Amino acid sequence: MDPLDFIISLAREAGALLADRLDGPREIAYKRKADLVTDADRASEALIVERIRARFPDAAILGEEGGVYPGTGNERFIVDPLDGTTNYAHRYPLFCVSIAYERAGILEAGAIYAPMFDELYAARRGRSATLNTKPIAVSPIDAVSDALVCTGFVPSRYERNAANFALLSRTAQAVRRDGSAALDVAFVAAGRFEAFWEWDLKPWDMAAGAVILAAAGGTVTAIDGSPLDLANGSILATNGTTHAEMQRLLE
Repeated sequence: MDPLDFIISLAREAGALLADRLDGPREIAYKRKADLVTDADRASEALIVERIRARFPDAAILGEEGGVYPGTGNERFIVDPLDGTTNYAHRYPLFCVSIAYERAGILEAGAIYAPMFDELYAARRGRSATLNTKPIAVSPIDAVSDALVCTGFVPSRYERNAANFALLSRTAQAVRRDGSAALDVAFVAAGRFEAFWEWDLKPWDMAAGAVILAAAGGTVTAIDGSPLDLANGSILATNGTTHAEMQRLLE
């Protein structure tokens, strides 16, 4: 099976699992303050790992809950089985499944599925991005003053982003904080936001969205403008035309 078709199908299957469990009893644990994990996170990742192992037995897997699953080939899947766990725990519908496919160190495909909206964002490197199979593109807005932008932050590290959060609240048309980085980048790709920035992220928060946004005509870098490094944790994802201004403001 084509890797993109595979991760699309897999994201939908895991998303259906999350939707089925949403209104049921919650088992919630804390990895650290304000960093939740639920029974649904674990069940979703277990399903995803099982399906990948059956279809791509030599591939490595990097998952949020299970960590590194070694492989023997040059393929890797980067998996967030539930991005937006705090939202999910409170039954707030902004959450998603995010899966990226990487070959020889290059991100080749990404799929992000928001089950409560039945929205599937997908792209293959160098091709067009889609939302439920229809092409999408970034917004043409070229000034931050006219832009709807989004951010996120770890509550215990709020001060790191506080000054930028305040500045963009005064500068942009509005600022949102939705609690799902992968979905926020997908919203930039779909033209709903003009920009998203955040520090302290993990590879599974950024990988699929980076592929989708690039395919939709956007720009994605680290916040300082250097090339995106999944291990570094910072991202500035924009429609392209606001990127330089956003970078200057965030300095």
